[in-house]
Amino acid sequence: MKNKLLIIGHTWPEPQSTAAGTRMLQLIELFKDADFAITFASAASRSDYSFPLMDLGIDEKEIILNDSSFDYWLKEEQFTAVLYDRFMIEEQFGWRFRESCPNSINILDTEDLHFLRKAREVALKNNEDVALQHLHSQQAMREIASIYRCDVTLIISEYELELLQSQFRIPRELIHYLPFLVVSGTLKILKSTNFKSFQERSHFYTIGNFIHKPNYDAVLYLKTEIWPLIKKEHPKAEMHVYGSYESPKVSQLHNEKLGFYIKGRAVDANQVIENSRVLLAPLRYGAGLKGKLFTAMETGTPFVGTPIATEGIYSTTTSSLNQTPADFAQQAIELYSHENLWKQEQELGFQTLRKRFGIQLFKDKFISKINDVMIHLEHHRLQNFMGQLLQQQAFNSTKYFSQWIEEKNKR
Repeated sequence: MKNKLLIIGHTWPEPQSTAAGTRMLQLIELFKDADFAITFASAASRSDYSFPLMDLGIDEKEIILNDSSFDYWLKEEQFTAVLYDRFMIEEQFGWRFRESCPNSINILDTEDLHFLRKAREVALKNNEDVALQHLHSQQAMREIASIYRCDVTLIISEYELELLQSQFRIPRELIHYLPFLVVSGTLKILKSTNFKSFQERSHFYTIGNFIHKPNYDAVLYLKTEIWPLIKKEHPKAEMHVYGSYESPKVSQLHNEKLGFYIKGRAVDANQVIENSRVLLAPLRYGAGLKGKLFTAMETGTPFVGTPIATEGIYSTTTSSLNQTPADFAQQAIELYSHENLWKQEQELGFQTLRKRFGIQLFKDKFISKINDVMIHLEHHRLQNFMGQLLQQQAFNSTKYFSQWIEEKNKR
């Protein structure tokens, strides 16, 4: 009999709009390959760009927040595993799942560490370096409590894995490194001859959905601080900004006189980025891995990124955060101007994908980890007393609050 996995999504996946959507489809494929029967459920509204999961043989279920109908459904289905899409989903639905399916494995996918992203945002606004007072936030307490309550938590960045162990002393057996994955078919075509050449490309590009606050900050920073320096050196160059969910404040950044073009949603991100000579990622805060940089490497497109943008791609540590707009612009100018340097960076991208993110480096280890915890679940939980403690406390407080909301909604 197949294992049954329930994925509770923060949103319905949109792989053409967000890196999180791509990540979710990768997780679904891993579990499918491990012969799990999968149901994807979400309380969020669908959009016109939501991926048709039924085409992959995945059952879909619309659920209601703070409603006991979810409990009745769980008891009928009796899933053997659940994957929470971000810690907020575990907070909302975890107590219900554990009550209905107490002997099932609980898996958390952080996407990225939300408290780290928030800490960097606060530090940036205050013009400070990130320090313990930024990291030790209420959000950190919530997210780390969720990690303890789950049996396995997936971490997308080596830097974040290291941070959780060194700074917060999270036991290694509770966290598992699983980055963005590059499939074998993609790895086979990573040759310069398969993509447009330096001479065939033009202009600078960037991409990112604008629901994600760091992306808007990056584009604003790009236009006001960086682009004028690049434009001075390359007056005929243009800056093309792509991104879904464009707001009026994003649209207002469009300026043809400055060669700064807001292009809207990309129908095909790979095709768009392959037309770019250089991709720019001037992110000033954020966490996790950046999907735009993986798309760049997969299309043979060299990029310039801030240390925040490139974190977790080349090494486990973050390089100096003291990069100035002039530093960033100079790197972009040199890469745009010199074909030999451009080709070196293109090849570095290919090698990085092969050596650090090929699916075969992670697939078997991931499935082995999940199966091992499922088989030895009772022993695994006995080693995690803190998780049991936090689960008990959160279970009661969240349960009664949720039930109060449910009763209130009936009136």
